[in-house]
Amino acid sequence: MSADGVFRTRSLGVAAEGLPDQYADGKAAKVWELYIGDTQSRTQEYKSWLVSLLREHGVQRILDVACGTGVDSIMLVEEGFKMVSVDASDKMLKYALKSRWERRREPAFDQWVIEEANWLTLPDDIKKPGAGFDAVICLGNSFAHLPDFKGDQSDQKLALQNIASMVRPGGILIIDHRNYDFILETGQAPQGKNIYYKSDLTQDISTSVLWVNNKPHMITLDYTIHVPKAAVENLPEVSKFRLSYYPHCLESFKGLLRGAFGGKMEHSVYGDFQTYVAGQSKAPCYFIHVCKKAA
Repeated sequence: MSADGVFRTRSLGVAAEGLPDQYADGKAAKVWELYIGDTQSRTQEYKSWLVSLLREHGVQRILDVACGTGVDSIMLVEEGFKMVSVDASDKMLKYALKSRWERRREPAFDQWVIEEANWLTLPDDIKKPGAGFDAVICLGNSFAHLPDFKGDQSDQKLALQNIASMVRPGGILIIDHRNYDFILETGQAPQGKNIYYKSDLTQDISTSVLWVNNKPHMITLDYTIHVPKAAVENLPEVSKFRLSYYPHCLESFKGLLRGAFGGKMEHSVYGDFQTYVAGQSKAPCYFIHVCKKAA
């Protein structure tokens, strides 16, 4: 814990793969694992939307490029999909590995592949099956963790190109980000329930924006989580941790995705799992992009 009582989840250095690991202290990873809950805590709306979309596209093999503690991958393994799950944070991956070990007697979990990997070197870190995966997912605002240290978004462009390269022709990429347009305009996140999980823990989130050369460069969210003492040892009842994100705005991110696929894709945008209409009255909490690679 730092002097000001905030768990600093950004490493002083970088992970072995070269990506900053914002969960490197281990404690924040544990609180986050408690915060998001288990696979049964995923909202039914989210699960139904995702599983229906995957089946609609005939998906069997899926690459989860931001599996974290494995909560989404576990849900999809249980639904019968063949999963390869990767993350840059070994502190987060250990929870996915633990889940796989505990259920290793189930054939689907025994065959679940979990690896440490970096988006910037993804083609070297994992083996692509044939022409690629039927679907690649990057959900939970995960891609926004990748900073723009160089100031030209070159790392983000490379990462998206590598992620897109894992999708087979005719396959889909599902990737999301928070509604940073709204956050930058109002200084706070849109009001509404979390669309991904039903956390039993009380939380408060404060927002701050770092501007560089008159452009939004980083958004910091400070989480205050009330953790029942019985739930975890060696953590205070009130835990605080900080996560930093690059504020991808909707139109600019659409442009990044077009570039990653060389323009050869069909692109749909959803707001909180509903078809998004520009200018709609209710601001979504999350934008979810579905990109179908040209066959």
